[in-house]
Amino acid sequence: MDRSRTRALIRAASRRRRTGVLAVLAATVSTALAGAPPAQATAPPPSVAACPAELADKATCYTGQDANGAYYAIAVPKDWNGSLVVHAHGGPDLGATSDPQRSVDDLARWSVMVDEGYAWAGSSYRRGGYGTRMGAEDTENVRRLFVERFGKPERTYVHGQSWGGDVAAKVVETYGKKNGPYDGALLTSGVLGGGSRGYDYRVDLRVVYQYYCHNHPRPTEVQYPLWEGLRAGSTMTSAGLRARLQECTGYASAPEERTALQQRNLDDILAVTRIPERTLESHLRFATFTFRDIVHDRLGGRNPFSNEGVWYSGSHDDKALNAGVERFSADPTAVRDLSYDSDLTGKVSIPVLTMHAIDDPTAFVEHEAAYRATLQGAHRDRYLVQSFTDEHEHSQLSNSEYANSIAALDSWVRTGHKPTPQSLADSCGAFDRTYGTGCFYEPGFHPSPYASRIRPRPGGLQWPAMSAAQEKKWSKIDGVGIAP
Repeated sequence: MDRSRTRALIRAASRRRRTGVLAVLAATVSTALAGAPPAQATAPPPSVAACPAELADKATCYTGQDANGAYYAIAVPKDWNGSLVVHAHGGPDLGATSDPQRSVDDLARWSVMVDEGYAWAGSSYRRGGYGTRMGAEDTENVRRLFVERFGKPERTYVHGQSWGGDVAAKVVETYGKKNGPYDGALLTSGVLGGGSRGYDYRVDLRVVYQYYCHNHPRPTEVQYPLWEGLRAGSTMTSAGLRARLQECTGYASAPEERTALQQRNLDDILAVTRIPERTLESHLRFATFTFRDIVHDRLGGRNPFSNEGVWYSGSHDDKALNAGVERFSADPTAVRDLSYDSDLTGKVSIPVLTMHAIDDPTAFVEHEAAYRATLQGAHRDRYLVQSFTDEHEHSQLSNSEYANSIAALDSWVRTGHKPTPQSLADSCGAFDRTYGTGCFYEPGFHPSPYASRIRPRPGGLQWPAMSAAQEKKWSKIDGVGIAP
């Protein structure tokens, strides 16, 4: 056999091995994170349903359940402008199945979009629990159901709030190609740092809390590594967790009613983790119950989190804290799978407008710096406009600002004229005359780098970004990520 033929055979064998490794790797993600493939049954058409009170006499509403089991709601305003907003909700909720009420409640909450003349469609997702790619697929499914029933809209925008911002950003990267089904995206209060690093501050809360409180778990209870959030078989409830937090810190009591130890524990926990007192309980809930969902239900018991090499500071005794706090390193395969499911690549081809409260106590505003850096790394930041407001909430900002944002995005798509933070601030007043909820834009604000808010992981593991070719191959093998 001549040498050239031998080299050709070796190259072919090498390609087959690489393909096999890739298939095994993708199968791992599909099995550990995705679970069963989507159902193949044809979904029944949406049925007319009562609209939420906010939309009485303004729209015709529909509900249904798609082929994957996800409940959804749709509203078509009587004065429809011909365009559609597809909504990706936050959370994640932790129910085992899809919640039929969730999408109806979301429709009521985001009725401002319908008031502005847009049709609205939102999915409850096929199940509760973590799964960014799953949420993105279910969001795309409800768009397709809308088109089947009502025809193709003039323009289609995807909107995501909170964790739904990550879901919507994944929709943009997965389905939002130029000349594709989506024309633009509105991401509000978005968790845009991705799952592989976006929850590091909650990892820190979980271990710092236990160092000071010693009651989650108690010494007399079954012990487990804290990266699990909560052991798989635990029957602890949210109320039970709140009771333990109160026991340790007195967080729900007036300062004068706390013991000296409770006050010191609370002061140390808040100072070290940099978490606002008003959202301490909700962050601890996430670091308990949602971590359990991610670890046990989505990753097969593997650990995606690390705090090796982190130096905790701000307490009354940093040396003792760092010597005594629990340490752990992530499983590389768990990091890989969580990253594939929820991290963002920046491969954006349509206009994206974001809005974020500067004092967001849940998804810190530095998530926006992480997202801009991601798009800059992909050389796609020309598609991004970010706006910031002097507000102090996470779950819902001013309706005047939401209406202003969707109008600015629509104008950008229709005319090609890119808005600016200042133009957004200037145009909001016209909408506030209708909604009266205020305009709080701070056009000169720029968030600090993400690492300035989240303690760096010098001993942590970062799964490297995929090349374009790898991403293409993976998308063909598994397009869902975390699923039922």
